[in-house]
Amino acid sequence: MPDLDLSPARRRELRARAHKLDPVVLIGGTGLSTQVLAEIDRSLKSRELIKVRVNAERAVRDAVFQEICRQTGAQPVQHIGKILILFREKLESPAPGKTRVER
Repeated sequence: MPDLDLSPARRRELRARAHKLDPVVLIGGTGLSTQVLAEIDRSLKSRELIKVRVNAERAVRDAVFQEICRQTGAQPVQHIGKILILFREKLESPAPGKTRVER
C-alpha cells in the first residue's frame, strides 16, 4: 500500500465512521504478538476501519500504533486515550469463481 497521508477531510470522515465501532482487538500486558498482528490484519481485510484498545502507558501505545501501521500497511486515523483507530483501504478483486472473459 502506498504510504500516503490521509487528508484532513478524509480523516474526519473516518473518525465519524469509527465513532460507533467497538474495539476488535485488545492488546494487554503481553504486548503486540504475531497472533495479535495477524488478527488486526484479518480485521482490516474484512472491515477496512477498526478500533484497537491498548492497555499500556502512552509511550507504549504510541509505539504500538506505529508498529501496527508499519507491519500491516494501515493508515493511522486517531489515537485517543487507549483507543487506536486504523484504516486500510480494501483492494478491489473479482469475486471468487468468476473470471473476466476477454472478447
